[in-house]
Amino acid sequence: MLERDLRLDDGRTLRVRDTGGRGALAVLWQHGTPNIGTPPAPWAAASERVGLRWIGHDRPGYGGSTPRPGRDVASVAADVAAVADALGLDRFAVAGHSGGGPHALACAALLTGRVTATICISGLAPRDARGLDWYAGMGPADVASLRAAEAGRDARIAHEQAGSGPPEPAPETEPVAADRRALAGRWRWLETVTGPEAGAGLEGLVDDEVAFVSPWGFDPADIAAPTLLLHGAADPVVPSGHARWLAAHIPGADLRIRAGDGHVSVLDAAGDALGWLRER
Repeated sequence: MLERDLRLDDGRTLRVRDTGGRGALAVLWQHGTPNIGTPPAPWAAASERVGLRWIGHDRPGYGGSTPRPGRDVASVAADVAAVADALGLDRFAVAGHSGGGPHALACAALLTGRVTATICISGLAPRDARGLDWYAGMGPADVASLRAAEAGRDARIAHEQAGSGPPEPAPETEPVAADRRALAGRWRWLETVTGPEAGAGLEGLVDDEVAFVSPWGFDPADIAAPTLLLHGAADPVVPSGHARWLAAHIPGADLRIRAGDGHVSVLDAAGDALGWLRER
């Protein structure tokens, strides 16, 4: 894994990680909330089989990247374009899990002609999604933190500092049976990219959540690239209704709801999903 700091035109720094692989299809990874941007090691073998090169960056406020208070979801597209330009990539795929899902969709919608395909795993729908009961089926801790985010950045920080924010482990690891098994196995890897010990600070988490419940800055209906929506039917963090709404609003989206899977265990479907990505 190669790691570098990329200096942007506005003076900010992005921490970038690259698995390398000349001639491989580049996939720009959009990490979860609150994680850092290391691409998923448990997918390494499957990625090698299908010829994928993973590139990830820490979103502003996480790990080695400069905070950017007030960012919206759409702002990730310019950062991803800067990373791709620095690495000499004209075209690439994007993929994201959980909080990275909306950011992957932003790249697909706003980097038309550069994004070849998109995978959104366990991703949220926009807060203003018409016809979607956005909080229905979501765990109470996640509802509380996102409700605080709706009141603004200061309110979300106060919620976290009061000790009433997301429990440890992070939202990606809310307990369902399938997720507990996944986290006891190879997805224990999430511990290396989640939490203060991995450099995921308060600013990144708060700015992510405020962005999720604010206008995203793009319309999912504008996505033209092939899109795969992968979701666990038993997901208590981002209920599967979010994926169903996205599928109804992204032209030609491929929706796959996996019975019995939760927010993390659905990541074990990577073999088929990465093959789908390579085919496109």
